[in-house]
Amino acid sequence: MLVHRWDAPTDDDEWTTFLAAQGFGHLVAGGRDRDVPVVVPTQFVVDGADVLIHLARPNPIWAAIAENPMVVLSVAGDWAYVPSTWKAIGDEDPRLGIPTTYYGAVQLTGPARVLDEPADVAALLRAQLSQLEPGNDRVDPIEDGARLGQIRGIRLTPTDVRAKFKYGGNVDEAHRQAIAERLATRDGAGDQAARAHLLQRGARETSWGTNQSST
Repeated sequence: MLVHRWDAPTDDDEWTTFLAAQGFGHLVAGGRDRDVPVVVPTQFVVDGADVLIHLARPNPIWAAIAENPMVVLSVAGDWAYVPSTWKAIGDEDPRLGIPTTYYGAVQLTGPARVLDEPADVAALLRAQLSQLEPGNDRVDPIEDGARLGQIRGIRLTPTDVRAKFKYGGNVDEAHRQAIAERLATRDGAGDQAARAHLLQRGARETSWGTNQSST
């Protein structure tokens, strides 16, 4: 993933907050000597420095993890398309505007520790439920008995993090404000989240026209 300096997170809190808020991504296991990696869409929760995941036992990713435990969790969201005409203000020719897409993305790389013991799987489920369903009076997961054997858990401890927040950090404030107003007016899926990032981050570069459409 290409990360320009103006798209880099302002601090660790920015990417960790984004990651926890998204809660859904793609787990990628390359395995060993495979032509194609295994890619699994999955829910997850952040537990301190780790990420917790559970998947069905028949999932093909287990064989790839057994071959090579290093995996990537790829998460993207809060995206919004910015039309070319939105990139022009004042006397600028809207026909020369360059379209782009705003988005946030985090990629975590690290070893996947597989959890098989019922007590370990139950503990993982407790941690997930405490975040996803706080206050739920569901029975404790250990009471699921044999059904726990139908799933396996993963505790992913990242050893490398790449994060990107592509929200117009390479343009001046006037252009950013114009796009923010248009996002508010359009109010489509993802527009308000993208607008919040746009306004919160502020301009990281002041030279209009630099890498406007790079992804």
